[in-house]
Parts: sequence; structure tokens; C-alpha cells
Amino acid sequence: MIPRRGADPHAGQAKRPAGWVTTLPAVAYPLLAHLAIVTASPRLTVVSVAVLALAVLLPGLISGRPAAWIGALLAACAIVLLARQDAAGLVLFLPPVLINFFVAWLFGHTLAPGDRPLIERLVRLLHPPGEVLDPEIVRYARTLTATWAVLLGGLGLLNLLLALLASPGGLLETAGAVPPIVVPIETWSLFANLLNYLVVAVFFVAEWFYRRRRFPRQQYRNLFDFLRQAAGVGPALLADLRRRHGGSRA
Repeated sequence: MIPRRGADPHAGQAKRPAGWVTTLPAVAYPLLAHLAIVTASPRLTVVSVAVLALAVLLPGLISGRPAAWIGALLAACAIVLLARQDAAGLVLFLPPVLINFFVAWLFGHTLAPGDRPLIERLVRLLHPPGEVLDPEIVRYARTLTATWAVLLGGLGLLNLLLALLASPGGLLETAGAVPPIVVPIETWSLFANLLNYLVVAVFFVAEWFYRRRRFPRQQYRNLFDFLRQAAGVGPALLADLRRRHGGSRA
């Protein structure tokens, strides 16, 4: 965006937190959660849940949004109640399932007839406005969007299955049922909090190298330049999704 003439190009930057500030809790959470599981530490479990809440609410808190501050108060009360009931650990089962399912839906719902796949939207934003895309790129973008939806949906289902079978303290055991197959809770945590994200990262990097070989003429120089450009058009992509799916008024 080009600043208006006479305007301070740095105006408003003080209200916008640095990316690493809001990303740090999200990166720290799975590591803390896994450490809490393998050490069976109730205190570290509570800290992990608090960091999870912070990861969700921090951007809004820094921006001064009233809803975020209300959410923080409610989250603090919920964490205290869960800690007193020794049930904070149940919260740790949710993120690996819900995050995967939500992102899978984010990809998958754009594959409906008459809609434009999410990856194609990103590709169009990375290219100059009005440029006609190669039909092969458009087909590849649809296939890749579907692949991401299937991969993330599958990871969500696998995380849910492991959470049900985990012992001690898994979902079935908590509900009073005996798991037909017992999965050590440390194994669940290793996959849910570490390997799950490693699978996503490996697929992302492998796909990028394949794409570079299949479509050598790209708008970016390397993987890091692609990430930078993709982050730059991220707000426009979200706005496009909201506009096309009734999330905002025209």
C-alpha cells in the first residue's frame, strides 16, 4: 500500500506488534505441552494452557480490542477452575484436532462448484492484476488445495483417534471407557505436538521444490522470498475469503 502524500509512512506501526511477538506463544505452546505430558507436571500443564490462551488472544490484547480483554478474563477464570478440578490436561487434546480440522475446512470449502480454490486465490494475488494464468497452473492449484484439505483432515482424525486411545488420562478413559487399544500418552503427545507439525512442514517444503521444477517461471526467487510475498498478500487473501463467503459487507 502506498502511503498518502504528506502522511507519515511509519504512522500506526506502534499499534502493530512485531510478527515474532504474536508468533512466539504459538511456537512455544506445543513444546511446553509435550514437556508437560512427558514430565506429568500439573503446573506445567496449567502453564501450557495459559500459553495457548495467550497465543489466541495476544494480537487482540496488543491492539486493545475489548473482546480480547474480556476473553482473557474468561480464559483466566476457566484455567483456574480447570486447575482446581485437575482437568487442565484435557484442554491439551483440543488444539491438534481443532487446528487441523479448521485449516482443512479453510482449504476444502473453497473447492465448492462455482468457487475459486484457496491456492488459486493466493497465486492470483502473487501475480500482477489482470494477468491470465496458465490453465495448467489453475488445475494444479485446485489439486493442491484438495491435497492440503485431505492431508490436514487426515491429521486431525489421527490426532483425535490417538487422543481417544491415550493412556493414562485419554478421552475414553476420562469418559469412563476402556480403550480397545492403549496408546501411551507420551506417544500421543509426541505425534500431536511435534510430529504433526513436522509432517506439515515436510510436505510444504517438498511441494515447493516440486512446484519449482514443474513451473520454473515464478514470481519469487526462492522459498524465503515466496514466504515473504505470501505473508505480504495474506491480509488481501483473508479479505477475499470474507468477501466471497459473506464474512464482510460489500
